[in-house]
Amino acid sequence: MKKNWQRIGFASTLTLALVAAGCGTDDAEEQGTADENGDTEASEDEDDADTAGTNYGEELDYTITGIDAGAGVVAAAERAIEDYDLEGWNVQTSSGAAMTQELTSAIENEEPIIVTGWTPHWKFEAFDLKILDDPENSFGEAESIHTIVREGLSSDMPEAHEVLDNFAWTAEDMDAVMLEIHEGTDEVEAAQNWIDENQDVVDGWTEGISEVDGEEILLAYVAWDTEIASTNVVALVLESLGYEVSMSSMEANIMFTAVANGDADAMVAAWLPGTHEDYHAQMEDQYEDLGPNLDGEAALGLTVPAYMDIDSIEDLKE
Repeated sequence: MKKNWQRIGFASTLTLALVAAGCGTDDAEEQGTADENGDTEASEDEDDADTAGTNYGEELDYTITGIDAGAGVVAAAERAIEDYDLEGWNVQTSSGAAMTQELTSAIENEEPIIVTGWTPHWKFEAFDLKILDDPENSFGEAESIHTIVREGLSSDMPEAHEVLDNFAWTAEDMDAVMLEIHEGTDEVEAAQNWIDENQDVVDGWTEGISEVDGEEILLAYVAWDTEIASTNVVALVLESLGYEVSMSSMEANIMFTAVANGDADAMVAAWLPGTHEDYHAQMEDQYEDLGPNLDGEAALGLTVPAYMDIDSIEDLKE
């Protein structure tokens, strides 16, 4: 391969009245204490509410740590800021690697952090995280990851076309490969390890497909952990059938354009219907969409460590 008690008092006699009065004094003191406690509890509740929103905002300088500026999850985060009227908040763009480094550092120091997150991703295996509730649905419903191939691949490379059409796995499968890579295993080795441990799944992708003799095929992908995992697995499976496979990492818009123009043969990295919606809408009549290889398990949202006392994006509003 190329590279988420009440009280009632009364008095019937003076003595009883005095006794009752004495008891009433004690009870009043107790009630007063209860009222004071009640006030204290209310204050604590208010403090908790403040901690969930305002204080985190101040601690984080009202910044959400994002990834690439053109990524759908960043656009969704910016939309959430508008939908929830999060005045003063902003999304700081960087890269997937920079985002995970910031997340790792914050968790090591048990500090607050909010990142643009998605699943599948190794970070959900490595850390105790939660995606914030999104009642306004700014991030949309769960997505699928599609396999897309250039026009003519079915006739030029029918064997590869069939393998790519058959390719389907789960978020758990993808997480296993991603986590191993994150922990230091070479990406090709991690992909091969998954294949070796899941040969029955792979056999279902290749059953009845003839081998080829060194035909060259180019797989395009965007260098996200998810796509690094899936593309390496597919590449190794194609190689096992005799293909000479090249992999080319590129920005998402260029990846779609490359397959649409025939400069790349295929990709297994199209997040639909949301993340890559714009690119797909522009080019869907220029390539063949083979459907989901990961069906309805790809979710986007603002993600925080589980130790943060916050559950919804609404909690960020002052």
